[in-house]
Amino acid sequence: MRVIAGLYRSRPLTAPKGLDTRPTYDRLRETLFNVLAPRLAGSVFVDLYAGSGANGIEALSRGSRFAYFVETGEPALDAIRANLGSLGIKGMYGLEPRTVSSFLRRSAANVLKTGQTFDIVFLDPPYDSLMEYSSTLELLGGEASRVLNENSVVVVEHQRRSPLGASYGGLQRYRVLEQRDSALGFYSLG
Repeated sequence: MRVIAGLYRSRPLTAPKGLDTRPTYDRLRETLFNVLAPRLAGSVFVDLYAGSGANGIEALSRGSRFAYFVETGEPALDAIRANLGSLGIKGMYGLEPRTVSSFLRRSAANVLKTGQTFDIVFLDPPYDSLMEYSSTLELLGGEASRVLNENSVVVVEHQRRSPLGASYGGLQRYRVLEQRDSALGFYSLG
């Protein structure tokens, strides 16, 4: 696994040990970031269920000004720390060792104080955790929707054979890209 493009291009990344984390394969990550390219410069990127942190690191490499890595697994947190350290990334990220729902609820409450919203939210829960997909998308399309602005995009990686809904609260799907056994669903506030 490696950084695909940008400042840290071709630099190796480590993945957490064990089978609990399924990193986004390089070709799918390349497709994702080619689609997101016009939105990346100066953006705030959120990597939910971050695993190795490869997606948030790719965003930073390609011009995002800040990335949040939200993860609860200790092996994954260790891999994120190792990857950020090996690349020398400092001060451009927040490591959030909490549940996704806790992070989104806290962030939504903070928007009223800080005005800070997220430009790109990427989520990739374990494929067999179907409830994580719907609960996170419902939260982003409902009570935590204030973390999104009118130009925000929410991207969901999921199994191709397990399609997601066309809408979740205020979130509306506007695009699906499929590669191999994976799919990327793109949502925005409708």
